[in-house]
Amino acid sequence: MTSQMESYLRLFVEETTFYNRFVLATFLPAKLWEPLPHFFQTWLRNYIGGTLVYFISGLIWCFYIYYWKRNVFVPKDAIPSNKAMLLQIYVAMKAMPWYSALPTLSEYMVENGWTRCFSRISDVSFFSYLGYMITYLMIVEFGIYWMHRELHDIKPLYKYLHATHHIYNKQNTLSPFAGYHTIHHTTYRHNYGHFTTWMDYMFGTLRDPMADEPEKVA
Repeated sequence: MTSQMESYLRLFVEETTFYNRFVLATFLPAKLWEPLPHFFQTWLRNYIGGTLVYFISGLIWCFYIYYWKRNVFVPKDAIPSNKAMLLQIYVAMKAMPWYSALPTLSEYMVENGWTRCFSRISDVSFFSYLGYMITYLMIVEFGIYWMHRELHDIKPLYKYLHATHHIYNKQNTLSPFAGYHTIHHTTYRHNYGHFTTWMDYMFGTLRDPMADEPEKVA
């Protein structure tokens, strides 16, 4: 069993090393990243990858919603200004080093045998794989819910870390999942959840956007 674990860990480290070299060699001179320890190479790879995903997906989103489909999904007066967009980019870039640290820490834990990473369902049974995935998502949802809620409840954290994110709070402008998250950006006290509304339901902060719509006159 020990030999099998050692083989698994060796393969995992080889795989992450390959990803590090592929990404870093593509974007940076070797002299800047090759001397770095493996942990920091992994963080730098995650930072570069996260930044690319953010800008590419954000560019596509803004082009499609705010320009190509202007006035279709959001009214013209609800489209954020260039200044507001740049502020949101600034906030995202402040957070990116911390977001990049989370997967880096996860990989470090796997590489040191503190937890496991199953890349194929065949590595475990289907129901075990499903159970692990659901458990992981619930832990992530719980953690992000309370982190987000405390960013609002603890005034210094809100002032110095989160307030800029709420500078532009017109409806239907800040999230592709506009409904529930837009409520958060207009009340500040509801819908803190990340992937789902489970935690908001459990802890009494859920607010349904449908309930905020004016009743239709027959």
